Amino acid sequence: MDEQPMSVPEPGGGQAVPVPEPGGGLDRRAELSEFLRSRRARLKPEDVGLPDYGRHRRVPGLRREELAQLAGVSVAYYTRLEQGNGRNVSAEVLDAIARALRLTDAEHAHLTHLAKPKQHKKKPAARNQPVRGALRQLLDMFDGVPAYLVGRRSDILAWNRMAAAVFGDWAELPTEQRNWARLVFLKPEYRELFVDWDQKASDIVAFLRMDAGCHPDDPRLSALVGELSVKSAEFRRLWATHDVKEKSHGVKRFQHPLVGELSLSFETFRLVDDAEQSLITYHAEPGSPSAEALRLLASWGRDATRAGTGSSTSSN
Repeated sequence: MDEQPMSVPEPGGGQAVPVPEPGGGLDRRAELSEFLRSRRARLKPEDVGLPDYGRHRRVPGLRREELAQLAGVSVAYYTRLEQGNGRNVSAEVLDAIARALRLTDAEHAHLTHLAKPKQHKKKPAARNQPVRGALRQLLDMFDGVPAYLVGRRSDILAWNRMAAAVFGDWAELPTEQRNWARLVFLKPEYRELFVDWDQKASDIVAFLRMDAGCHPDDPRLSALVGELSVKSAEFRRLWATHDVKEKSHGVKRFQHPLVGELSLSFETFRLVDDAEQSLITYHAEPGSPSAEALRLLASWGRDATRAGTGSSTSSN
């Protein structure tokens, strides 16, 4: 009999959150099952034009029979899929189920990765994700613009001096700790830095969910999820929601220990030749107090420190 994954109980007697075994991968069938259940549970009958039987309903959200009807498949077929058996499911059926569940583009892609995973040759996950020298030079040329390169598992791969001035000197951290998930959930200073920490935490977990759907056999990813599940109740709660999303742009607000409040717009540029790496840049509206604050940080150079960490240009 297969061993069951470890789990961590939620406070107050809630449902236990599975924790991956060290060195193993995530259970793709379980991920598929829980993802479909969670998406079905968030829909109400009235959302899709079905009658609501009120107190006579025994389950939250749509029943399996209702979802199968909306997708145009048999209840038995959908039940097998929700039990994690997506071996022979067609792209057309997945599209129909995605429409019935009202999935976003990111959620639709995640469902496809879980149900019909690409066949990868099994090989150990690389310890390093190489960064092209030209990209390092480009980062250093962004004068006054905080910028960094992020890769798999939310690993921070390279950054410039302005990113260090805003986020802290990642060069002082061991390589394995240069990871957004570990910083956000395990470092108290990042809870103070992000004004809307809850949103940042949610974004990070949604990013990891997308990564897990594409690479369920990655032992380093499962080890990261296991570590955070044990050490952070907030991470366990967010991981259990099975939310996935991609944010390519937006605005982040910071409470910087030296210059105070910052409001910065960010843009995400995925590399064409390596879709697992993205360049993230931050900028302030010209003439704004945030723009002046960034100018001050740039003028202070290495003296721009925060929370006891220095500022310097560095990478892996």
